[in-house]
This record gives sequence, structure tokens and C-alpha cells, in this order.
Amino acid sequence: MNWIQCMGKALQYIEEHLTSEISIDEIASQSYSSSSHFQLMFHLVTGVTVGEYIRNRRLSSAAQDLLQPNSKIVDVAMKYQYDTSESFSKAFARFHGVPPSKVQSGRTQSFYPLTIDINIQGGFYMAGKFIDDMVLVDWSEIDGGNDEKSASAEKYDRLIGWARKAVVQNQGVFDALMEWVLDDSQWSEGKLAENEQILVQGVFARIKEQNTKLRAYLRELEPSGVVNSEIFKVLDRYDEALSGKPHDEQLNELVAKVFADFSVMRERNVREVLTGYNAGSIHINTGYIWNLKNCDAGVQWALFMPDSVKNGLESKKWKREKFEYIELGKTRFIGQTVEHDNVDEVFESLEPYAADIPIKYSYCYLTHFNGQEWQSGGPSIFGRFYKEGTPVPDGYDFYDVPTEYAAYVIYSSENFCGNIHNPDDAYVFTRDQILADGVPIPYPQAYWQSVVYTDGFPVKGNYRFGYLFSVDM
Repeated sequence: MNWIQCMGKALQYIEEHLTSEISIDEIASQSYSSSSHFQLMFHLVTGVTVGEYIRNRRLSSAAQDLLQPNSKIVDVAMKYQYDTSESFSKAFARFHGVPPSKVQSGRTQSFYPLTIDINIQGGFYMAGKFIDDMVLVDWSEIDGGNDEKSASAEKYDRLIGWARKAVVQNQGVFDALMEWVLDDSQWSEGKLAENEQILVQGVFARIKEQNTKLRAYLRELEPSGVVNSEIFKVLDRYDEALSGKPHDEQLNELVAKVFADFSVMRERNVREVLTGYNAGSIHINTGYIWNLKNCDAGVQWALFMPDSVKNGLESKKWKREKFEYIELGKTRFIGQTVEHDNVDEVFESLEPYAADIPIKYSYCYLTHFNGQEWQSGGPSIFGRFYKEGTPVPDGYDFYDVPTEYAAYVIYSSENFCGNIHNPDDAYVFTRDQILADGVPIPYPQAYWQSVVYTDGFPVKGNYRFGYLFSVDM
């Protein structure tokens, strides 16, 4: 027997024994290979583990059984080898996004039996190297193996561990996906149907499946108080984007066109707008796949950033007295790149134009980036916020602030270094809290931040100051 026939025989054996107790050794024997070799080959060929495949097939079939008249949850649970109806209900809710008691026709996930000849079909479809390269959640690892009593905090910590790995690896996968979409040789007429499966029914569908499980899993942990509740709105935004509804008015029409008629992907200009640009590009990254890349990272940030902020503040011995999102409205920042002698006199003359915000009379040190990355630096201006259209005095600079909202924080420290013009720690702590809250940062096209001299100019030792960071709300 060749390996295709052996794998097909093993898949048939699984299908015939979904309602029986079944072991990896028994399945592997059908393919005349060792258990370890079979598991390796199975994952390589199908993109899922053997255990995940069996679980998905059982839960998919269980949903169909529950739709039958007079079906009982406990009977279906026992049929598909679950020890209790409680463990079945948890697994069912993670997979389908609804508990078995609320199952409805057309509202459940369908995971079809795999069949193998030259191509692999069925399941959630195969998305080649992109799914293989992504760091997806290993649910058995998060659950703690066979430890049913693993504490909620421990499970959440393991999810945080997954998030820290995924946020690095998955960003590279999205960059590779952009390169593939922009490769003209991959988009001939004959490849369109296959590419639609790879992109929409493959990559997007697989991520949505994970999001469904993650949302249900986090809902189970939520009563324990360990979950950052902001992650649910991040997951909702991600699922909407994966379904063709990104939170970007400029993209909505084009993305809707692609989802309605995938053949438009033959046009390179469509694919260029769809992808956006990789990090580091001088272009503004507003593409659809770049949007998905940001949403994916947003899920991981919402998991691990709260701990990062807490640990960072403790290590620096900083206190965060206030953190809030404030409305600036339409404002103009006026000031100087080099301080002049008559600065107080000039600013006093502009007081009638002061913006109606909590820091209206505070001096600020604003840095903006004009679509460049944070590491590239940017023009810095010492000045104040004023109303839109305020006249600019001779010899002064101005910046028309592109966002109407900002995160506003008050920090204090008893051992401040004295260099507030290079506020790396304030930048990191503020940015990370925004990411933990699932609030979009308009990077890089409308990206700015500002130190606020709430308690006078900086001194070493005991010092208190404010910090503003642009957000998109």
C-alpha cells in the first residue's frame, strides 16, 4: 500500500469508530506505521492533529444528532465517548459557539470527513503553509493535559503563554500571505478557485473556528475574574473583519466586492489595495490583510498586555494615578521646536483659542510621525493644544492633530530620571494599556504622543506628569 491508501484506510477506520472508544495505536495500525510516525504524517498531510480531527468529527456529528426529535444531551454525550454531559457541553460550546441546549439548524460548525486521493478535501479545507506556520491554540495544552481540575488562573496563564508566542509568529505569516497575494504568478485564471479555498475557506475559516473556541473558553473562565473582558470586543471586531466587514470605511466596498465575486482578484490593483503594505514601508498600511494582521495581534495583546503593564510599572516603581480616554475634538497644536524668550507672552495671547480639554493651559511636548514608524523619530514641538484653525504666530510651528481622541494618563514616581523628553517608559506603559483595552492605535498615519507638564518642568526624584497617546475611537 502507498501512503495515500494507508492514510485513506486510517480515515475510514476513524469514521467507522466515532461512537466507539478509539486509540491512536489502533488507528496507526491501519496505516502499517508506528503511532508517532502516523501522527506526524497525519498532521503534515491534513493540517490538524489526529485528536483534533476525531474531536471535530464527533462534535460535528453530535450537532446533527441533537437536531433530531426527542434527542437528549446526555445520550448524545455518551454516544460520542464523553464521560459526562458537562464535559460534552463545554467541548460542544467551544466548537460551535453555542451550548448543546441551544443548537439550531444552520447555526453550527460543519467539519466534514476528510478524503484523500491526490488532493485533500473536506474538513475546514487546507490552507497550505499559512495555517501550518501559524501558532494556533493547542487546547489540550491549555487545559493542562488530563487535569480536569486545573485552576482557571493556570489555564489563563497558559493562554497568555500561547499569545506571547503567537503574536510574533503570526505577524510573519500575515506578511507572507501579503507577498503571496501580490505574486502575479499565483493569480492566473486556473488558480482562482483554489486560491479562494486557501484564503477564504482555508485561512479565514480556520481563524474564525479558533476565535469561536477561544470566545467560548474565555466565557467559561470569566466568572473567576482572571479574564480581561476587553478581549471579547476584540474577537468580535476580528470575526467581522474575517467575514468581509473590516472596521475601515475605505476598505468596505472593495472587500465586499471580493467576497461577492472572487474573480476580481485577477486585477493587481485590487490585490494591492487588499493587502496593504508590510511593516516598515513608507506607505500607509490600510489594506484588508494588514487589518486582519492587526486584529490577530489585538487578540494576543488583549491577553498578555495587562500583565506586561502591571509588571512594568512595578519594576520601575511608577504609579499610574489616572488612565482614561478623552475627547479632544478638532485641535491644532502650536509651539516651537526651539524655545524662545517670549514664549509665555505669546501663549497668553492665544488663550482665547485654547482647546476645551482638561489640559488646556498645560505646556506639552508633542512628537508626531507623519506616517513613519516610532523608531524613525519625528518632529517634536513644545507648546499647547488650541482650537482648530487657530492663527499661528510668526516663527511658530503647528500640527493639525489628526485624531479627535487620545488616551490620557497621569504617572508619578519618587525616583524619576529627569529626562521627560525621551519618555520611553511612559510610551510603552501607555501603548500597552491601549492594546490591552483593544482600542485601535492609528499607526502610522495619525500617530502622535505628548508629554504633559501637569506639575511643572521635569526634575530628578519625586515628579508627576501627564501623557497623551493618539487612539482611534
